[in-house]
This record gives sequence, C-alpha cells and structure tokens, in this order.
Amino acid sequence: MTGAHDETGGHPVVPGATAAVEALGASAYLVDEQGCIVAVNSLAERMLGRRAEELVGQDAHELLHRGPQGQPLHVSQCAMRQAFHAGHPAQGDDDYFAHADGSVLPVSWFIAPYAVDGRNVGTLVLFHPRPQASATGPHPERTAEPLSELERLALLAETTTRLTSTLNVDEALHRLVELVLPRLADWAVIDLITEHDEVWRTAVVHSEEERLVPYEELQGPMPPVPEHSAMPLSRALRGVASALVEPDVYDRPPDSGIAVEQRRLFDATGIRSAVVVPLRGTREVLGAFTLGRTQKQGNFTTADLPLIEDIARRASLALDNARLYQRQRAVAETMQNHLLPQMPRVPGLQLAVRYLPAPDASQVGGDWYDAFSLSDGATALAIGDVVGHDLEATAGMAQLRNMLRAYAWSQQTPPSRIVERLDEAIMPITDVTMATLICARVTRTDSGRWHLTWTNAGHPPPLLVTRDGLTEYLTDGHSLLLGTGLGSRRPDATVVLPPGCTLLLYTDGLIEVPGQTLDEGLDRLQQHAAALAHRPLPSFTDQLLRRVQPPGLDDVALLALRTPKEPLSRKAADTLG
Repeated sequence: MTGAHDETGGHPVVPGATAAVEALGASAYLVDEQGCIVAVNSLAERMLGRRAEELVGQDAHELLHRGPQGQPLHVSQCAMRQAFHAGHPAQGDDDYFAHADGSVLPVSWFIAPYAVDGRNVGTLVLFHPRPQASATGPHPERTAEPLSELERLALLAETTTRLTSTLNVDEALHRLVELVLPRLADWAVIDLITEHDEVWRTAVVHSEEERLVPYEELQGPMPPVPEHSAMPLSRALRGVASALVEPDVYDRPPDSGIAVEQRRLFDATGIRSAVVVPLRGTREVLGAFTLGRTQKQGNFTTADLPLIEDIARRASLALDNARLYQRQRAVAETMQNHLLPQMPRVPGLQLAVRYLPAPDASQVGGDWYDAFSLSDGATALAIGDVVGHDLEATAGMAQLRNMLRAYAWSQQTPPSRIVERLDEAIMPITDVTMATLICARVTRTDSGRWHLTWTNAGHPPPLLVTRDGLTEYLTDGHSLLLGTGLGSRRPDATVVLPPGCTLLLYTDGLIEVPGQTLDEGLDRLQQHAAALAHRPLPSFTDQLLRRVQPPGLDDVALLALRTPKEPLSRKAADTLG
C-alpha cells in the first residue's frame, strides 16, 4: 500500500503530519528531533522508489543522503544535516539522494522547522529533482526565470513565518517588502485603506544594489476609491480582482484622482510592468499591493499571479491580526487611562504617578496604582499587578481597585486586615485569578513626622530614598500574592519616613530584563534612584523611568511620595492644605 504514512515503529507520531505532507505540492517528508522520518507523502515515495514502510522510522541522513558518486556522506560534509541541526529554514541546490535502484538522484531541497500548536516537533523537508549539468559546456547563466515549485513553496513558507510573528502593522509591511524585493520585482507599493475609509500610500520602495530605498515623496494620502472605475488599482482597492498592468493603461484620460496618482507613480519610477493585487481581510478590503519591474528582466505574466496573490493573502491575514491587536490595545489603554485615578491633595506631602503601557499590542494589562484619603485623615496608597496582559486583566484591575477602596474606607484597620478581606473575596466575586499588591497607610503625627504602615502581597518591595541619596528596600511585611486560596494571616510593617525622603512604589515591569536576574534589576533601580534624589519629584519620576525602564518589554506603573524637608506641625500642615 502506498501513500503517506506515520506508523513510526516506536517514533512519536506528529498529529496531522500525514495529511500535512500529503497536501503539499512537492515531494516531502517529516523528520523528528533525531532526524528519523516520521511521515512521507506519495510524491516522495515515487521519486525515491521506496514505499512509506521502508522510509518511516529510518534515519534520513543514513538512508538517503549521498555524494555525487553515491558514496555515503559523513555528517560534517552534509549541508542538509548541518542545516537540520541549526534549526532554522535553509535550502540547497547541489545535493544527492539515494534511489531504491542504487542510482543517485540530484535534488534541490528546502527544510524548515515544523510546528504544531506553536511547539516545534520536527523538521519538514521538501525536495525535487535537479537536472544533471551538461558535460559538454558550462552551466548556463541564470536569468530572471520563473521560480521553481520548490522556491515558490519556500517563499510562501517564509512569508507565513515572518509576517505572522509580529503584531505591529508597520513591521509587517516592512517584512513584506523585504520578502518580495528584489526576488520578484524592483518596486513594491502598498496602499492601505484606513478605518475612516481613506486611502494612504503607505510604502513606495525601490531595490537598489541590494538596498531597499523608500521614496517618501511618492507616499501619502490618496484620493477616495471610485465606485465604478475599471482601472486596475481602483478595482483592487474595491477587492474586485488582480491585474497585470502596463504603463500605457494610464495614458488614457484619467477617470479618477487615483488614476492621476498612479500615472504619477509610473512616470516617477519608470515601471514598465506591474501586477496589482487586493489585500483582503476577513471582514473588509485592507488595501492593494503593487509590484513593479524596471530593470529586472522579463515582464509579469499570468503565471506570476497565483504566487503574488498567495503572498497577498498571507500578508492580509497578518495585517488584519495586527490591526485587531492595535484596536484591542487602544481600548485597553483608554480603559486604563479612565480607571487610573487622579492623586489626592495631601497637606505637606508631594505625590507623583506615572503609567507607561508596553508597546506590544498584546501586552496591555493589569498594572495599577491608587492613592486616596481615608475618613480618619490617613492617606491610603496602593500599587498592584493583576496576572495577565489583555482586556480581562484590565477589567480585573478595576474590580480589585474598587474593592480595595471600599474595604479601606469602611474599615479603620491595619493594611494587613484589609488585604486579608480582599483575598477572601477575589475568587468568589471577581474574575481575577492572581495578583500582587502593596497596601499602605500614611499618617502624620502631632510632631509633624510621617509614619508608613504597609503589607506586601507578593509585590516588589518599596524603595525608600533619603534626600542625601541613601537607599533601602522595605522588605518587611511580605506575604504570598493574592488568589492562592491559602487564606494565611498577613503581617504589617511600620517605618518613620525621614524628612525630605522619597518613597517609591512600582510594578515589576521596571526591574525585569530578559537575561538579567531580579537582583540586578533591583540594584539598577536603587543606583539611579539615589543619583536622582535631589531632583524635584516630577523630574525624579520622569528621569528614573527614562534611565531604568527596560526597552519596551512590559507595562510599568509607578507611584512616588515625598515628605517635607522639615517636619510640619499639624496646625501648619492644615494651614497649607
């Protein structure tokens, strides 16, 4: 029986591998992490002269890879095996496979990691026969010939991998241009339709001596999409059809403003042959994608359309996803901006807050701060982080903050008791799974001194900075984060705040850097906070964020409090208030 199989004789079966390799339009097999074949399609069986039962379970290198004369290859001499161990996409055009009849088969190949549910489980190998070189003359000079089937599949695989790995629209467009220039054309033009149904010429890029040069003077706003124009770009922007375009198409009198702009593009670039394809999202047309040739040999033909349309479909999916994430980010940021409160006026104290969302559209979440006056005259401070980076985390943050305010106002109790009540209510009342939190009370004595009492539920410790630049992390009062369900008692800690000191509450986005330990992040924060101790409080917070915040990895919330340089009597503080 022939056809794709995945009976591996002890080797793990990759779910869906059989159907995946059989659906490919080229000879293909899949190997596991040890290089053993776990699935093969019928095209590969016929080309190698072997049934699937003879291939599956065998080491692909030992069974198939040969030298030009059919001799076995040592691993160090095998380009495919080296690329396999490197674990990234690669291709080759000068290798040989062993045929079942003892002959050698010249092949070109492409390999890429194979993932299921985001987890790499093996390597996919695509190959096709390569014609033997003529013995009577040199290799013919390579010109701009159509891509081979293997090269087309490799380009589409690379397009999918690169475009779907970003959620930033600008980055996706940049990667799209890099993929097609100069491989398919000299010029790439991208026109996008905005959320307000306006057309914007987002990119006009030329390939010049292995460099990609943007022509910003040809970019910018475009006229509206005409409803009935038969011109190629207008049809593409309506999502109607792709088209091959010669410059003389736009020599006729223009039927719309877009036709005028397209004429200007052809005149400025010298494009002699172009193809225009729609960029269609799942719900709407996103724009149009134009490839143009000036110096590159050969005009576009109908044979080029399927590949370029395939690339456009993958690009449209990536752009659609990126736009959705950016919309989600905008909604989450708007929620956070409305939910994060204004600071109260506290006689004698200065307060400053900052919130910086992460640049990644998927990393908007549950960092928050709060400060409010209590009925007994104390000031409550809080900072926390709800687990998660999405709208659900933002909503959970709002629930947690409002409950904390209610408990703190209604109960004149130490912060530990308030947090214990909050922890009891999280699971049955809110959507929050887990969260970290510092809850504190700041009170002024009759002598003008300020006392801080706090409890810490799994959050990074507050940092105390004196006006002389001495620093100390307040590590007392620490207990488990919220949402564990353990219901343990929580401790309080108290400290007298020195005159002119700065108390800093922050979230972990300020101190966590990939490749560094948490202690290194804490040391960095401590060093810069000490150096900035003499700055006015707004400048202190701004400069601290600029110096310490890691480059756009996570959102950051920060709350800073500064005491007066000299103790104030209660009467003097009330007068200032």
